[in-house]
Amino acid sequence: MTDIDGTVAKGFESVRDAFVANFERDPDPMMMMLGGGKEIGAAVSVFYRGEKVVDLWGGVADTRTGRPYAADTLQLVFSSSKGITAICANLLAQRGLLDLDAKVAEYWPEFGRAGKADIPVRWLLCHRAGLPWLDVQMTIEEALDWDTVIDAIERQAPAWEPGTQHGYHAVSFGWLVGEVIRRITGKSVGEFVKEELSEPLGLDLWIGLPEEMHQRVAPLEVIELPDEPNMRALVDEFIGPESMLGKSLFTPRGAWDELQFGSFNLPEVWRAEIPAANCITNATSLAKLYAGCVSEVANADGTDKVRLFTEETAERAATKQTEGVDHIILGLDMQYGLGFNLPSDMLKLGGHRSFGHYGAGGSVGFADPDGEIGFGYVMNAMFLNLTGDPRTESLIDATYQSVDSLS
Repeated sequence: MTDIDGTVAKGFESVRDAFVANFERDPDPMMMMLGGGKEIGAAVSVFYRGEKVVDLWGGVADTRTGRPYAADTLQLVFSSSKGITAICANLLAQRGLLDLDAKVAEYWPEFGRAGKADIPVRWLLCHRAGLPWLDVQMTIEEALDWDTVIDAIERQAPAWEPGTQHGYHAVSFGWLVGEVIRRITGKSVGEFVKEELSEPLGLDLWIGLPEEMHQRVAPLEVIELPDEPNMRALVDEFIGPESMLGKSLFTPRGAWDELQFGSFNLPEVWRAEIPAANCITNATSLAKLYAGCVSEVANADGTDKVRLFTEETAERAATKQTEGVDHIILGLDMQYGLGFNLPSDMLKLGGHRSFGHYGAGGSVGFADPDGEIGFGYVMNAMFLNLTGDPRTESLIDATYQSVDSLS
């Protein structure tokens, strides 16, 4: 039996039960064929009305050494990073420093080249800019250099007429929104996150991980793609190098070819800033950050309460910005707010006004303003998904069952 550590408040025991079950259940055969197996190492945290009510971790952080998953283990969370970057942009809008309907080129003049002059900031946040990939070849070293990528974006023409449809900007989202943040504040996204989010709230959360924190990271157990020909053909159609999603996930071309998702176990990738994909954090910090968007939470030293978003900002962040199917993710009905995933028939978050972001493989963080809930889940065992799996569904269901039982 897997050792589970941490705490749960009275009334939230069902979340612990669901967490334990994730380590013990026999994997669904279809999930196994698509790269999903049992939980290896993971953590889950829930804040309710500004207080931490669930904080659990368990399993193995590093299968090579047997190092256990601990309270201070850190985890790369792939596209859950987008939610962090979106929080930064929405904070700037709340402060009157960013006009969501202004043209991007007003903040970043060089962006206006190659047919991009009229793209508003709002379209960057809701995946409508038509810039899901870069039509250039780069080494991984070049892709980790901010200025090299930004120069390529400035020269890139849109893949479709901006604003006419939406399609998942899996990696480019972070550079696009991040450069607007840098032009306004003079700070990189990683610097802004550290100074405006992590330090004030006491979070273990970085975009650009300091060297001294590397030993705390749990390496990802990367998806093993199926060998069976029919299943492999299905996977290639979904995320293969010639598919639109594959081009979006692994842009710029060439940078991630050798290791693909495994590239994100490289220390040089941890140190870089890829604001759509390489946030490194833990479940507690992810949950507290989102809780702070919809309720008051304790500051870093516990001497005061902090709320990041006004009610108006939270409402605006969760307002649907897109209609119809996603142009990139095989026509699925993905709905976006201002940088956030929104709940839909195919994507479980919290209540109908909740907002957050999933990461490839299973991680998720979200806020629910109606329930005053902040939720965070991280793991090192990747499943082949972009929008959750049985692990996240069971944890979210248990969270809401617990909250309902208290009312």
